[in-house]
Amino acid sequence: MLEAKDIDLNLLVVFQQVFQERQISAVARSLGLSQPAVSNALARLRRQFDDELFVRTASGMQPTPRAEQLADSVAVALRHITAALNTEHTFDPDTSQRRFTIAMTDVGEVYFMPLLAAHLREFAPKVQIATLRASQIDLKTEMESGRVDLAIGAFDDLSDAWYQRRLFRQEYVCMYRREHPLASGKLDLKTFIHAQHLIVASQEEPYLKINQTLEKAGIFAGAHFQVPHFVAVPYIVATSDLLVTVPQKLAERAAAPFGLLYSKPPLRLPHLQTNMFWHRRYHQDAGNLWLRGFISERFLEDDSLIS
Repeated sequence: MLEAKDIDLNLLVVFQQVFQERQISAVARSLGLSQPAVSNALARLRRQFDDELFVRTASGMQPTPRAEQLADSVAVALRHITAALNTEHTFDPDTSQRRFTIAMTDVGEVYFMPLLAAHLREFAPKVQIATLRASQIDLKTEMESGRVDLAIGAFDDLSDAWYQRRLFRQEYVCMYRREHPLASGKLDLKTFIHAQHLIVASQEEPYLKINQTLEKAGIFAGAHFQVPHFVAVPYIVATSDLLVTVPQKLAERAAAPFGLLYSKPPLRLPHLQTNMFWHRRYHQDAGNLWLRGFISERFLEDDSLIS
């Protein structure tokens, strides 16, 4: 039994043209081949099918019963191949029900997800967004496989297999409740160091560097209150006289709902750069391309593409 791997696709193209044209010279012209090349292709087809397929007569090349049997199936197969090769890769946000997965930190979820939920409801009502904590997965493997579409955050260890777009840079700020005793005065370094702090004891970069800087200044995690992530921070600070050092975007989101204030800390801290990452395999994927554009339009503060 012949398998698809056993035959050259070009031979089937010749078969179809001979079946339609019935003249070797006409087939040669339509395919841009020489007549000997068409005859050679026909000879190969005859050997593979063990049948004459086309017999020369006064009225041209007439198909044998075996060729008649093959003709419709070959025509359908070639139409399907042509359609597959010319399929437009499009994405319609108005109707798509595609589910996208974005890896980010808990700070990212607090900042990005409320706006994404609001805007998607208006512009892409059936599109679904799921998030995963970047620290809890093998980010490289999950993005390479396509199980994670995008990653948003500060991931310095992703290799050249990834594209990235910088969305924004932000400072770290000191956040506290409106009624905090320090809220009415200037927060100098001495006061900052001697205040009680809530420490987010994250071992992830770049938060780990912030904690190391705080510790060098004399703010020791062991002498204060600790949580392992940022989600609980506004709830704790809103009901206590603790100070906490957080990314500014988190402070902006939390300030009004929780009655909090924030200010520049009297300590030099590195900036936090937030990038959007995607794998090269999906650089031209229509849905991934649309989502990147959708996020960039709403969050991009400095249009710089790095690849």
